[in-house]
Amino acid sequence: MIRVVCQNTLNLALANAKRSWSMIHTGDIKEKMQEAKDTLFLAENYMDELGKEFEALRMKKLTDKQVMEYIEILLPIEDGSTPQQEKNMKRLREDMKIRYFDAPDLQGVGKNAYRFVNAVSDFATHAEPLRKTANYKENLFSRTVDGNPMIDKAYQMVSAA
Repeated sequence: MIRVVCQNTLNLALANAKRSWSMIHTGDIKEKMQEAKDTLFLAENYMDELGKEFEALRMKKLTDKQVMEYIEILLPIEDGSTPQQEKNMKRLREDMKIRYFDAPDLQGVGKNAYRFVNAVSDFATHAEPLRKTANYKENLFSRTVDGNPMIDKAYQMVSAA
């Protein structure tokens, strides 16, 4: 069994299961009952596929060097960056590195793709931003529901490894 503890877990870009679905709540009751059964089946199928994907990620071992390279890809220092921008990016890299290497809840997981995706997910959805805009929380919520690009990129990188 996989215990989903937050929405981030459900946001992996799985190839074999639909990520979202919807149904209309008005109309013929018998048709609605069938739609409800179909929805439950889709949810069950999604969780089955998610469990398989977690296991595949756990089997992909990562070296510390690979992890550091992935972090640099996810948080690049662009050419022409100001010293302050470089300092900020290095701080963000260090934060993500700590989430991978030192997070207490990931200590028993092993050094693998599952651990990396979880660390990136934690960083992408729980790290303090460099600047808090007025609509920061709304933007974060939207990225989480729609699929966070950083988490998706991390998943794609480790899947291709």
